[in-house]
Amino acid sequence: MNPCCAPTKARAAVFQASCARSAERIRATAGSVADMIRLDGARFLMGAEDADSIPADGEGPVRPVVVDPFYLDRYPVTNERFAEFVAATGYKTESETFGWSFVFEGHLRQQASEEFPQHPIGLRWWRKVEGAAWHHPEGPDTSVAGREHYPVVHVSWNDAAAYAAWAGKRLPTEAEWEFAARGGLEHARFPWGDDLTPGGKHLCNIWQGSFPDYNSAEDGYVGASPVDAFPANGFGLFSITGNTWEWSADWFSPDYHLLGTRTNPVGPAEGTERAMRGGSYLCHASYCNRYRVAARTKNTPDSATTNIGFRCVRDVV
Repeated sequence: MNPCCAPTKARAAVFQASCARSAERIRATAGSVADMIRLDGARFLMGAEDADSIPADGEGPVRPVVVDPFYLDRYPVTNERFAEFVAATGYKTESETFGWSFVFEGHLRQQASEEFPQHPIGLRWWRKVEGAAWHHPEGPDTSVAGREHYPVVHVSWNDAAAYAAWAGKRLPTEAEWEFAARGGLEHARFPWGDDLTPGGKHLCNIWQGSFPDYNSAEDGYVGASPVDAFPANGFGLFSITGNTWEWSADWFSPDYHLLGTRTNPVGPAEGTERAMRGGSYLCHASYCNRYRVAARTKNTPDSATTNIGFRCVRDVV
């Protein structure tokens, strides 16, 4: 799907369909804007072509993109906020319905790690833990007590979309998320600039040490952290990179954006996996350096783990 010097009807059709999807995109205006940041929208440079960017993820090319004004949650949705949703609606997450979820093996007690098997189609550091869910993050004998202001995890894309609809909001497009994450900086690698640890200071929650066997926790955390544990970016958004992945509204494609509109772009009309942004506390340069603001990855809409969360958007009236 790489563009060439001569136009074709097929490429024109992709562009026209992309423009139509942008014009018809879902808007949400009913939700409260409390604890949200208004972003006035603008033209910005989206994507990356750095030496350590991941070509298969479709991070590039760097291209100018325009987004309209929108509100974005100041913090990822927390356990406290998600509990309010569950109490009001009786909602049951997909992890609860399945009866299990993925937990990083390093966060299980040794006995528990031996009890729960490695998932046959997963990476070796993930365990299939019966009873793991948003309110039992590491299994049925754990709880979110004392973690009210941590990001909710073990939420699938479907769960996140259900919460957003209840709140009168929606999930952000990838373009909206990246615009927000950049915090007003022009094409920086991170929300605060190009140096991961300026002056030796950790500004996000990612893995230090040797992944996946040893985490030195130089940033103060071996797992998730409170949503306000690190400074906000230039737009006043907290925990926008590292800590937990965040679901976006878009279906994932490594190349749809090459021919699509660059004004309020949205993903393709269908797909098998939804795009995620921001990286998590399990990201490390040796394995997954996707805590850069241009980085992206994907997962199936029914999947959930101990390092995936979300935040919401509300459109400006």
